[in-house]
Amino acid sequence: MNDSQASTVTRPELLAPAGDWDCARAAIANGADAIYFGLETGFNARARAKNFSLNDLPQLMEMLHWHGVRGYTTVNTLTFSDELATIEPIIRRIAEAGTDAVLVQDLGLVGLIRRTAPELPIHASTQMTLTSAECIAEIEETGIERVVLARELSVNEIAKIHEKTQMPLEAFVHGALCVAYSGQCLTSESLGGRSANRGQCAQACRLPYELVCDGADIDLGDQKYLLSPQDLAAFALVPELLEAGVVSFKIEGRLKTPEYVANITRHYRQAIDAALAGKPVTFTPRQVEEMELSFSRGFSPGWLHGCDHKMLVPATSSAKRGVLVAEVISVDDRRKRVKLELHGRLKAGDGIVFQGDRAAGKEQGGRVFTVSQRGRRVTGEATSGVVEVDFPRGSVDFQYITPGLKVWKSDDPALTRELRKTYSGELHGRDIPLTINVSARVGQPLRVFVTSESLGKIELQTEAPLEEARKHALSESLLQKQFARLGGSGYALESLSAKIAGTPMVPLSVLGKLRKEMTAQLDEARKQMATRGRTIEHDLVLSQMQSEVDTAAAETGEPKLIVLTRSMHQLEAATSLGIETVYADFQDIREYKQAVPLAHEAGAKIFLVTPRIQKPGEMGIFKALSKHGADGYVVRNLSGLKFFAELGATCIADFSFNAANELTVDWLRKHGASRVTPSYDLNRDQLLVMAQHCAAGHLELVIHQHMPMFHMEHCVFCSVLSPGTNKTNCGRPCDEHEVKLRDRVGAEHPLVADVGCRNTLFNKTPQSGAEIVQPMLELGVRNFRIELLNDDPPSEITRIIQLYRDLLQGKIGGEEVWQQLKALNRVGVTRGTLEHDRDPLAII
Repeated sequence: MNDSQASTVTRPELLAPAGDWDCARAAIANGADAIYFGLETGFNARARAKNFSLNDLPQLMEMLHWHGVRGYTTVNTLTFSDELATIEPIIRRIAEAGTDAVLVQDLGLVGLIRRTAPELPIHASTQMTLTSAECIAEIEETGIERVVLARELSVNEIAKIHEKTQMPLEAFVHGALCVAYSGQCLTSESLGGRSANRGQCAQACRLPYELVCDGADIDLGDQKYLLSPQDLAAFALVPELLEAGVVSFKIEGRLKTPEYVANITRHYRQAIDAALAGKPVTFTPRQVEEMELSFSRGFSPGWLHGCDHKMLVPATSSAKRGVLVAEVISVDDRRKRVKLELHGRLKAGDGIVFQGDRAAGKEQGGRVFTVSQRGRRVTGEATSGVVEVDFPRGSVDFQYITPGLKVWKSDDPALTRELRKTYSGELHGRDIPLTINVSARVGQPLRVFVTSESLGKIELQTEAPLEEARKHALSESLLQKQFARLGGSGYALESLSAKIAGTPMVPLSVLGKLRKEMTAQLDEARKQMATRGRTIEHDLVLSQMQSEVDTAAAETGEPKLIVLTRSMHQLEAATSLGIETVYADFQDIREYKQAVPLAHEAGAKIFLVTPRIQKPGEMGIFKALSKHGADGYVVRNLSGLKFFAELGATCIADFSFNAANELTVDWLRKHGASRVTPSYDLNRDQLLVMAQHCAAGHLELVIHQHMPMFHMEHCVFCSVLSPGTNKTNCGRPCDEHEVKLRDRVGAEHPLVADVGCRNTLFNKTPQSGAEIVQPMLELGVRNFRIELLNDDPPSEITRIIQLYRDLLQGKIGGEEVWQQLKALNRVGVTRGTLEHDRDPLAII
């Protein structure tokens, strides 16, 4: 970015994570413009962080605002129907405390917040899975003021979104990458009963998996962590992201330490300031090492430079490693010493890890006790050559350390102490920048206009008019010098301009008095800003909103069984059995040309299923689907809903919209959905409550399926079965091979690619909601769906369909259905009264 470009870029925000008070202090002290944090009351996507209490909020916001830092509260999980009355007063408390914005995932909750606290800004969380300008356009009318983009977007794609929307865009620039799209990962729930959409991610992506291709195990050597991406580190891309239109640079890490927050925040402060000044953003190797030591699984640009699946997921590790510092030459087991060839700096007290199989318990590491070189102990850092190191007794099992192993420095106590000093003791944040304009004319008072982005404007003037100079006339350079003398005040002069008419004179004492008065007024404005809050009307709005929910009766009569098919083979089987409505969710959408007439010839209605993700340049997929004469569409994203609703087509809003309460269902219905598939986060009890609060006839319940766990931009097929790096050069092994991933308990989960080359990993075991059918029928639900996955023989497909037909007709009970199918007795993915207990750590 050159100087002219730098001058036209809006000053961006550096947004840091804060899991507790120390993290908040660390962010302030190291240059954050804003922090984001969660509450102990729940409803935030990092439930395992310490978080803050509601009673903490006024004090937290006062501390932030005094230092010119904004505070955003995360309310970015799904809200169930029976929780709406709980969250409404929480929103009031958040607004009253002066919180600068809330981050929200749930579309229904957006409406409740807007009615409860109209002046409280709302940011769309990355959990809302907004991946295009078309998706963003659908939520603009809600009053959302900023969108946190999906991490899977490239810089070029962000720029294309910015060209087509006025919505301010926030992007992640550093931290852990989820392999699955945020808001679209059901793995923790499916395997362990913990919902990522409720802040309880079990990080199943960081576990080892084995690859099974066409029924045979593939030896991938040390590539075991097939779904564990390297961490995002985009400091070098800051200029590109500024040009692409990003207004907020977000650091991941509400579960990280305050030292991590201090370290990463101060480095990105340097990067952003350099970019704004038109200077190159370059870090020394030592600076990069410092960031790696706070936390790193290996740094990468993530998806910001597009898809490079091999780079993104090397698959050799999933844990923090730090900095590669040495290689093992030999081990002296008798003396308990290890000889190393250094590649970096090492000293006594550093923590190191030896390369090894962590999953098998063979990875060794410990804190270095002494470092010796040429027979003499090194008192400082050893920087090159051969050294010997030893460890405190019993801390390392030397049998697992062999020549050739790589050695990683994972901790540097000296760096930790340095970082801790920045936020310990008296807190000093960034000086608040001031813009000063001065007007000076003989015979008139000197007038000073001071502007601050966070504090607004103040105006000062001298008591007496200015006299004609006898010797030293007032100059802009003199004003610059005098008003820059703000050291220790908490303010800094960013720019000063002066309009001087004639040759007026101002004594230095007068300028000093003005400067003192200026800081006093700024302090008062700062105090008022720090303690600002909002007055909120306390009339409850939830009951009013619930009364406005569309509860008009839908179709009545006999219940309908709908079958989702994923191949022509399944489609033929379903239509031959007289299924009246079928869905087609094919990997190769060219097959829809045959699928639609096949269904119609069998007398069935056919709905085509959209991909779950639509990125810039992919609207053509919707246009292609619209040309086949289908009877309707199962839509899985906001842009698809908007596109097909505007065509006047019948739309079914699928599970991927995460409708977990009646407000969200109502929003989707008013935006074109004929029926809504509830979120898979709802269990039996929660689903029954939601159905009681909305038009149950407009719900469509999935009662048999293999749970879609990970939905990923990352392509495992390309990463390990192709010499290529992305869909342009991979050779499409997904078209030729049947792939499964085997987890640590031996379950083999099918992996499927869609038309956009995005991968979905499905749970091996089907689950059945057969036992909820009768109570849902009593509430008025009439549409029930079963989803096929494997290309079972026609006899097995017939058995599945017939069992559910008999269930809907009351010929058999729900228990008999799931037992015959050997399916999990489960509705959605979280525990309910029908379900057996699940161990959240079952696969870990």
